[in-house]
Amino acid sequence: MKKRKRKIKRSVYVLFIVLILVAIVILFMPHIINKDNNTKSEPTIKEENPKPIQNEKRMSLLAVGDILIHESVYKDAYDGNTYNFHKMFTEVEPIINKYDLKFCNQESTIGGTALGISGYPSFNSPEEIGDELVNLGFNLISLANNHALDKGVDAIKYSNSYWKTKNVIYEGTYSSETERNNIEIHEKNGIKYAFLAYTTLSNRKPPNDYILNMYSASRAKNDIESIKDKVDVIIVSMHWGVEDSNTVSESQKQIAEYLSSLGVNIIIGHHPHVVQKIEYIGDTLVIYSLGNFISNQLSIGLNNGIGLMVGVDIVLKDNKVSFENLYQELTLAYAKNSTNFKVIPFSKLDDNLLSNYKAIEKQYMKIVTGDEE
Repeated sequence: MKKRKRKIKRSVYVLFIVLILVAIVILFMPHIINKDNNTKSEPTIKEENPKPIQNEKRMSLLAVGDILIHESVYKDAYDGNTYNFHKMFTEVEPIINKYDLKFCNQESTIGGTALGISGYPSFNSPEEIGDELVNLGFNLISLANNHALDKGVDAIKYSNSYWKTKNVIYEGTYSSETERNNIEIHEKNGIKYAFLAYTTLSNRKPPNDYILNMYSASRAKNDIESIKDKVDVIIVSMHWGVEDSNTVSESQKQIAEYLSSLGVNIIIGHHPHVVQKIEYIGDTLVIYSLGNFISNQLSIGLNNGIGLMVGVDIVLKDNKVSFENLYQELTLAYAKNSTNFKVIPFSKLDDNLLSNYKAIEKQYMKIVTGDEE
């Protein structure tokens, strides 16, 4: 009996040992297999909604209309010693400061005091208006317009020398053929861009092919094709259209379509002195006319006193250019009896400054958006 009990007890003990060995084998078998196969077993981390790596660059651009310094404007800026234009722009300065590139059309040439400071019809503006534009941050200056030769070649040469001393990019008038043909490549926030400026008309016939950048299809094509493969973005300033007309002319449309076909990304238009619509032609953003930014044309009528500021983010992603955050705001070149000039955005107007301004804003924004057509 004792032997039988001892035998059962030994069997239980052996079974227990066997179970322990089986458990050890099961526990370590995967590691033994992995070691034999020279592989590692690592945990898999599953990421929900993985974000693709984006190669995106962006820069911002603000464009305003004509800088047209009539006699009454510069006289209002004169303090008895010098011309101080700063007070005219304090309402728009915070808006301008938000952008990387800031464009304006300097329509009245800075030709030097030796030729006599003057207003319409033959403009020659004091240097202080240029100083103030630089102080405000404007760094894309178009000089190609119908008034560029108002005081002749000497005024253009003086103007070019003046702008050359400033940290700005200016285009549209040149002192030599070499200077005109040297299209510079610029870079902002990793985006390479070129800025070109043309005019379709001039009050005086240019004495040569380079002094004023007169538009032609062949000239534009040659210029654009020479830089197209070197830049990401091409910005073109166009002085065109019909004065005092809010309607885009057939000529403007044809030029815009042609420039778009050449690969221009943004066209900034001026000359009509009134606002016109904004539209896309393919991938090209076209601003047909920004109207006046500062002038005394409010004395002609409200239509000529209203300008437009347009801001946009230029986005470069996977070598493709797109636009975001389009900002459009009307401005009033305010004056009271041709004095106290001030550029005021409509968001800062009231009925004392412009009676019924909200209805006027609605009316003109229909022009800008093309809803009036």
